[in-house]
Amino acid sequence: MPSLVVHYAFVGLLAATLLGAAFDKRSLLLSLLVVTFPDVDAFIGLYWQVGHRAATTNLVIPAAMALVVGADLYVRDDSYIKERWGAYGVRVAWFCVVVYAVGHVVLDLITGGANLFWPLYDQFYQLSGRLELSSQRGIVQTFVELPEPSSGGSGTGGGSTKQALGNSSQVQMSTGIDPTPGQKEPVNVDRVFPIARSGWELVVLVVGTLATATRLVVGHDLPEE
Repeated sequence: MPSLVVHYAFVGLLAATLLGAAFDKRSLLLSLLVVTFPDVDAFIGLYWQVGHRAATTNLVIPAAMALVVGADLYVRDDSYIKERWGAYGVRVAWFCVVVYAVGHVVLDLITGGANLFWPLYDQFYQLSGRLELSSQRGIVQTFVELPEPSSGGSGTGGGSTKQALGNSSQVQMSTGIDPTPGQKEPVNVDRVFPIARSGWELVVLVVGTLATATRLVVGHDLPEE
């Protein structure tokens, strides 16, 4: 699973490229706080089986955030966000929704899995597979399991995803805070807090950090939108 610093670097990269004129220390700090919040469930897991990558690492929370932001901007006669922060606030508010969903939940989804729809539906999913163009087989993908032509659409492959891992009583993610979830912790337990566990994570960490730092340093020289 990606470390929190990898999440930070990825969000910094998103902020540097997507926020435009709204990029500043304040918007960057807010987005980093937002991307940190989903990992609160690492502490929740100490007391409840619905813990890491479930209680707060799901798409239900950013969907609720999007509804609140949308209602304020497009339903209310006088938008609180627009009145207080103007166009800057509108862009940052929507960016925070993206940060939560993409910068944390989706990143976790491809590295170990997440309970995407908890509490509406209790099931962990992992996005893994490949998408290829073959000269003999055409487009080949393994992300979604499609029904075999001879099965008539019946059986276990009836369009269901292959990445369902189990519910919160079957899947519990270990963390440095809770390295043995659901079990008694050994006296000499090894608490591991990852920084980068794969080459792509190291690339994201380095590139995202450099892009964010560069934008902070030279951002004032960029033309206003």
